[in-house]
Amino acid sequence: MRTVQSWLRETAGGLPRRFWYLWAGTLINRLGSFVLVFLAIYLTQERDFSASQAGLVIGLWGVGGAVGTTVGGTLTDRWGRRPTLLTAHLGAATMMLALGLARPLWAVAVGALLLGMFAEAARPAFGAMIIDVVPEKDRLRAFSLNYWAINLGFACAAVLAGVAAQAGYLLLFVVDAATTLITAVVIVTRVGETRRGTSAGPRVAGTPAPTGALRTILGDRVFLGFVALNLFSALVFLQHISMLPIAMGDSGLSPATYGSVIALNGILIVVGQLFVPRLIRGRSRSHVLGLASLVMGVGFGLTAFADAAWFYGLTVLIWTLGEMLNSPSNATLIAELSPADLRGRYQGVFGLSWQIAGAGAPILGGLVREHLGNTTLWAACAAIGGVLAVAHLISGPVRERRAATLRHAWRPVVPVVAVQPPAPEAAEAAAIAPAAPLAAADSPSDTVGTANR
Repeated sequence: MRTVQSWLRETAGGLPRRFWYLWAGTLINRLGSFVLVFLAIYLTQERDFSASQAGLVIGLWGVGGAVGTTVGGTLTDRWGRRPTLLTAHLGAATMMLALGLARPLWAVAVGALLLGMFAEAARPAFGAMIIDVVPEKDRLRAFSLNYWAINLGFACAAVLAGVAAQAGYLLLFVVDAATTLITAVVIVTRVGETRRGTSAGPRVAGTPAPTGALRTILGDRVFLGFVALNLFSALVFLQHISMLPIAMGDSGLSPATYGSVIALNGILIVVGQLFVPRLIRGRSRSHVLGLASLVMGVGFGLTAFADAAWFYGLTVLIWTLGEMLNSPSNATLIAELSPADLRGRYQGVFGLSWQIAGAGAPILGGLVREHLGNTTLWAACAAIGGVLAVAHLISGPVRERRAATLRHAWRPVVPVVAVQPPAPEAAEAAAIAPAAPLAAADSPSDTVGTANR
């Protein structure tokens, strides 16, 4: 019993109350995330659109998301977290209902475009809120718990959406809109505005200037390099919703079997994600990200040899382990690479990599599969995973030095208190004492321990 209580304290203890309201909002929103799960089926079976027309609609959702995450990031920093999130959620709920009622193809396409824009505009504000309210030493746990809520809600939504669809597809849009509104009310009333003024202290050389946001981001090669690595990782990861069902169909497996196999991803995350922070505590963050890329590459690479449901299930379990290692480390690193007054825009640019991958993964995967074959596609995923692992190991020290520089640059100025000078003997001893060596990590800040950070 004491062991369980100790584990609960280490996993969820000591986090701010406002974080738990954000966590609850995530869970509520994901529990109602029906539309995206069933959108392709709704468009082709209920609305009798062709596969190409359905692809166009879903692609426009992604285009809207790319615009939304960019605009949302800017508004998060300039306008504030709360008004940006409230406007985005109100717009998303409205467009959710409009999309459910739309009939002509052009109306459905415009609805999907605007829905993607509003829905994704909320993400930078939400991410910035977590960074604002959670102390740096607890962010790994906080992002892991939020990621757990996302997957728990999504796994339940897939089941609930199937039940709701039997009563009519319009119910999916109504419930999704309702949970979006509930989430907005919870966050706006219980969390409030979290943006704080930045420190007026001197800026450390080599850190981004607080003005000229676009110029700052475009000139931040360390951050953009990390975004590029995430883009390639996302191109591999998103094959599980584009090319994996096609590969399983070629093996004679039904769509229901694909649903059961892919559900293993959510189940493993829900069961195992709560233990991940303890597993990677004190580990070099670049090593964790490198291992995550390698494991994901192996998992997707083995898909080339899969020909039965159990084998496909095994590959899903393997790349899910890599996903579980990648997500919390990714989130904490982005938080530390973002200057305090540009957090929203940095979150937006990072989210843009996912939107680009969402549009590019099915296109690139389909082209490779069509012209070079199924085996080549999954072998390429394995190769990209290996290259990403090496890239994380090489770039890790530079990223950690930048993160440490930003922490010092934006740290509040501590007033100087007059103290008695040390005795001559003590001063002499301090002058000749050797400096303690650095720990054997990428840099002094390259560990991700949550208890001693």
